[in-house]
Amino acid sequence: MKKIKQRVLEANKRLKSEGLVISTWGNVSEYDEKTGLVAIKASGIDYDKMGIEDIVIVDLDGNIVEGNLRPSTDCATHLIIYKNFKGVKAIVHTHSMYATIWAQAGREIPIFGTTHADYFKGNIPCTRKLRKEEIEKDYEKNTGDVIVETFSNRINPLEMRAVLVNGHAPFVWGSDAHDAVTNAVVLEYVAKMAWCNMVMSSGILPQLDENMINKHYNRKYGSDAYYGQK
Repeated sequence: MKKIKQRVLEANKRLKSEGLVISTWGNVSEYDEKTGLVAIKASGIDYDKMGIEDIVIVDLDGNIVEGNLRPSTDCATHLIIYKNFKGVKAIVHTHSMYATIWAQAGREIPIFGTTHADYFKGNIPCTRKLRKEEIEKDYEKNTGDVIVETFSNRINPLEMRAVLVNGHAPFVWGSDAHDAVTNAVVLEYVAKMAWCNMVMSSGILPQLDENMINKHYNRKYGSDAYYGQK
């Protein structure tokens, strides 16, 4: 887990350098399929002062395996996602401004252009609001549950690597901690562009053609992908 802890440390620090967080907001985790363990940022740690000792190792039930600090308060949400979305290896939670604006409005982010389609195959979904009893008891676990509910059988989490939690903020994932942070950077970028498009067009704007969505997504992630170098 040493390499994973180092990667999670670096990825957490990237949240600040990429402008995705302020204060101690946000967290990154990574899941190791071989051991069934998760490395995650400790709760409330300053990014500038964060060291390898501030990365906590937990199992999928949330038991601390390594470390003397409490894991992120969002740890239970991360664990629910890992348990239910097979193939997800790392998760990022931020309160980046534009993605959070859409989440606070309770609205999915429409897919207006190919920049969006290059990373996310469709509208970025937004969950329903949590019920009173879901907020009062096991809040973080229930946040994970409502994310899973939103995807159910209609959305593939390996093609849609982000979700907005209604009234809260985004969760984003990827193949490792750095990939997940990159996806969070892209999410914030397309969230801002979508917001500007809505303002510019007074809210009347056609979504990107499905053929164009498939073309741009598949040339990067499809079975016959040809973006980049082999």
